[in-house]
Amino acid sequence: MSRYAIGMSLVLLAGCGSEFALPEGDVQRGREAFVALHCNSCHSVGDVERVDAGHSPAIDKKLGGAVTRVKSYEDLVTSIINPSHRLSLSYPEERSEIAYADGRSRMPNYNIVMTVQQLVDLVAFLQPEYQVRLPRSDYPIYYP
Repeated sequence: MSRYAIGMSLVLLAGCGSEFALPEGDVQRGREAFVALHCNSCHSVGDVERVDAGHSPAIDKKLGGAVTRVKSYEDLVTSIINPSHRLSLSYPEERSEIAYADGRSRMPNYNIVMTVQQLVDLVAFLQPEYQVRLPRSDYPIYYP
């Protein structure tokens, strides 16, 4: 069985509500995987700078920062193994930068070359980069 088939089987089992859990990732190894897999040719995150890989059109998608909902483990795993699953529909100019005309993500399929350990390490590296910022309410009682 290929690494891809094993990895996909593990991810599918993890999402089935069973007692199955992927191993914990390591933030430093996730950072190393981010660079080794050339994620920083299209993405910047934290203090890992994006490097120009000569993409046409250039892609510069910042990861992390303030979000309005928690980026769960499952969200990040899905974004890595199936980047076309959820593309931003609210910003058409951004969508045209990160997706082809048919709606598929421009992000290459890393499932064949990425190990399960690299996947869980990437998630461990990325998850703390997101901070939930709830939108302000018009009700002053919630904001002293």
